[in-house]
Amino acid sequence: MIRKSILAALLVFTGAQVYAQPKWQAKVDAAAAALEQKVISWRRDFHEHPELGNQEKRTAGIVAAHLKSLGIDVQEGVAVTGVVGVLKGGKPGPVVALRADMDALPVTERGNLPFKSTVKASFNNQETGVMHACGHDAHVAILMGVAEILAGMRNEIAGTIKFIFQPAEEGISGLDTYGAKQMVEQGVLKNPDVAAIFGLHISSITPVGSLTYRPGPTMAAVDELKITVHGKQSHGARPWTSIDPVVTSAQIINGLQTIISRNIDITKNPAVVSIGAIHGGIRQNIIPEKVEMIGTIRTYNKDHQQLIHKRINEVAKNIAVSAGASADVDIDILYPVTNNDSALTQKMLPTLQRVAGNQFVSLVELQTGAEDFSFYQQKVPGLFFFLGAMPKEVSAAQAAPHHTPDFFIDESSFVLGVRSLTSLTLDYLQQPALKPAKR
Repeated sequence: MIRKSILAALLVFTGAQVYAQPKWQAKVDAAAAALEQKVISWRRDFHEHPELGNQEKRTAGIVAAHLKSLGIDVQEGVAVTGVVGVLKGGKPGPVVALRADMDALPVTERGNLPFKSTVKASFNNQETGVMHACGHDAHVAILMGVAEILAGMRNEIAGTIKFIFQPAEEGISGLDTYGAKQMVEQGVLKNPDVAAIFGLHISSITPVGSLTYRPGPTMAAVDELKITVHGKQSHGARPWTSIDPVVTSAQIINGLQTIISRNIDITKNPAVVSIGAIHGGIRQNIIPEKVEMIGTIRTYNKDHQQLIHKRINEVAKNIAVSAGASADVDIDILYPVTNNDSALTQKMLPTLQRVAGNQFVSLVELQTGAEDFSFYQQKVPGLFFFLGAMPKEVSAAQAAPHHTPDFFIDESSFVLGVRSLTSLTLDYLQQPALKPAKR
């Protein structure tokens, strides 16, 4: 009889599915370990030379040169600065896409890393530091490592792999669009047609060595809200001669909060309506003619999204009318929900558990942040998961969150990232049982 400990090392069990350790896994693991310092060097170089959305020319050039050196067909200039590599395996099969985002943020780095960014740029007409404060530098370096491993195995691969190095995930200054949306519009999922797409996001607040995932809605849809309240200007000492848009705006802001507490079934999905800025007036003793406020809306399904949009219009406009004022409401839909295909997630979960160890793979709570990976998932089944990179000696309460000047990640996480994406790709392509039906 095979001892249970030996069996556990050979098999991963989830529900009714049991998968043996693939014959290529040891080869992938050894190759990832051998590439570790190379991946770290790439990441440090990108970190020291960050570029904002649609300005990633240096990064894209390094990526393209690396892919070409591996004999991968390369298309440059996709969605301005994006790079797409196509690796054809030695055997026929489906097409898998892997995505990494390349852009940095308008954040001034505060740490003292030897590869600290000192880059400056103009963003929204303001001078700012530029920093990889969300880990996109790591995403690019990890996917470059994955490409190197898979290129070395091309004769064993049954199918085709698209490597998508995407610009502008964080958006583009002055433009209401995102890199993934632009790449989809330019046909990145076509010719050859992609059957499934995988992506990861490094996390500074999740323990290093762990992977987290969630089937279905994972990260929120994001809408941008602007409300303009029109009143009647008057002297501040004679408010009865005004129609006060400041007081009216305060009432509207309070009213908006009742949408979540009284109109949304929060037992099914949470939602957020937040006002982030309000501006009106120029002097302490003048009641202004109008007030403008801007905010954000976060939802996880279309029904809630549509209901919230409807209620915002009703609340804002009717409160304004009750005060003798009027309100204009503008809502721009930005990111859709990052929605992991449930069937694909279930079928690929054994891969994540095998690579990281079952005890280091767990469900993640709904994230109110957003990801433009969602634009790919609108077209093809996709799985987006999180790679832990919080140092062991740091607690989640101490770790600097993403988009902050002190953002920090443990580079020892990169090997697991390389192994995860490589193994997901090979499992999907080489095990027919893991192939979900194409949408």
